[in-house]
Amino acid sequence: MLLIKNGKILTMTGKNLHNGCVLIKDKKIIEINETIEETKLMTVIDAKGAWIMPGIIEAHCHIGLSEEGIRFEGDDINESTRPITGHLRAIDAINPLDQAFKDAIAGGITSVMTGQGSANVCGGKFLFMKTSGKCIDDMIVKDEAAMKVAFGENPKRVYSSKQTTPSTRMATAAILREALYKAINYKNKKEEALQKGDYFEVDLKQECFMDVLDKKIPLKAHAHRADDILTAIRLAKEFNLDMTLDHCTEGHLIPEYIKKSGFSAIVGPSLTNRSKVELKNRTFKTAGVLNKYGVDVAITTDHPVVPIQYLPICAGFAAKEGLGIEEALKAITINPAKICGVEDMVGSIEVGKDADIAIFTGNPMEVFSETLYTIIDGNIVYSKE
Repeated sequence: MLLIKNGKILTMTGKNLHNGCVLIKDKKIIEINETIEETKLMTVIDAKGAWIMPGIIEAHCHIGLSEEGIRFEGDDINESTRPITGHLRAIDAINPLDQAFKDAIAGGITSVMTGQGSANVCGGKFLFMKTSGKCIDDMIVKDEAAMKVAFGENPKRVYSSKQTTPSTRMATAAILREALYKAINYKNKKEEALQKGDYFEVDLKQECFMDVLDKKIPLKAHAHRADDILTAIRLAKEFNLDMTLDHCTEGHLIPEYIKKSGFSAIVGPSLTNRSKVELKNRTFKTAGVLNKYGVDVAITTDHPVVPIQYLPICAGFAAKEGLGIEEALKAITINPAKICGVEDMVGSIEVGKDADIAIFTGNPMEVFSETLYTIIDGNIVYSKE
């Protein structure tokens, strides 16, 4: 058992303890209280007034696929050979020994949603994983967690350079629409064959969309510009699909439409220059505006665009520009857990949840705060000492 005592506990449930204790056993949180009696069976961390928080969560990144300090040899982020590659799975490309995982752990980041880039109209399936381990199979929380799709400049740029489609936004939408209709036709034929007891040949390029059509996983839509965000919403509504709006750079220009859609926003990376046209309206104000309209918001670094360990700093800038401290902390803990569909396991300090906890000298969104401990599944994976 592991006991953490004498710390300011921010549970992300609305019930915090100015000075309290957390008890962990068998990878789970089993008690949260002002005082917990120590026994000889416990390993004890005296937090001495430090902040005890849920492990920080990155809701959109490419850690393990775009490796630190490696060019082509460690770049497995985009299979940019055809626009639709939905059958690709991030699990088959992630290197858990990527140096960035150590940086994440040292920053108090305990879990991530990671996967393909935005070169393709449909890139494949993201996964949700813990940040500590040597074997990807042991680190997975949710193997097939979302289907990556992309709108705007990236698919246009990649495929127009190859002198093939898509070279316009119209073609990007049309290609995705065509892929979804093919998947629907495949699903209908499969169900009919199963009902009749006939042989049916599985096609992985169609089978990968079944969980999307059944709303078991969302589309994870790369969209920066307002019109691209609205196109993504239009397509998702046309096919009655779930979706998250990733980047959502111009979301502050159309907050009422995003609220009406019912979709969540994963905002960022905002700690960057305006490197392309669709980023011209990039601002740290976006998250705060969307939050005020009642949109569920998470903050992202889009690692490696911004190094993943600076996720709390990005949240801090969003807090300063209108999101506020409490909501900014939620945007890197419980909100991404909800958006990624894992809130029953991580994102808050509650009895029964995974013992993923980060302990900081103070508010992690302040640059002078330091990570004292990072705990994943009840194991101390990082200690400043």
